[in-house]
Amino acid sequence: MVCLKWIFLLALLVSLFPGKALADIFIYPRQGQSQEQQDRDRFECHSWAVRQSGFDPMRRATASTPPPAQEARRGGVRRGAFRGAALGAAGGAISGNAGRGAAIGAGTGSLIGGMRRQDQRRREQQARQNWASQEATQQQQGRNGYDRALAACLDGRGYTVM
Repeated sequence: MVCLKWIFLLALLVSLFPGKALADIFIYPRQGQSQEQQDRDRFECHSWAVRQSGFDPMRRATASTPPPAQEARRGGVRRGAFRGAALGAAGGAISGNAGRGAAIGAGTGSLIGGMRRQDQRRREQQARQNWASQEATQQQQGRNGYDRALAACLDGRGYTVM
């Protein structure tokens, strides 16, 4: 009965692994361990490797939340045009042509407002890309730690691991 319990647990463990799993490694019993002993050792070493590394390949990656997008300032072009027009009108009034100053200021302000909005979008996209890259790196580091711990455990129990 105990033998069936270990075999069932191992079968469940192997079937739940997404992607790279225990099946991706080759284990050779150097000391003539029985299949039952191999199954038990693989399961126990998996559990130990999870505790040591903090990474469980059976669990789907739970990504942290990406950096929040800054609230898009709507009307960046329009806002820039209004501000530019106001400044241009003030400058134009000094030189005697407020209308022309306002028109030049509106055009310049809308251009600057559009450029600011575009820069904000670019920064947000870069932040999302950096976040995704960090997530992938952390996952790979966790997997590497798990693999090293699993191999160390199995080696300590008399297996050649490749």
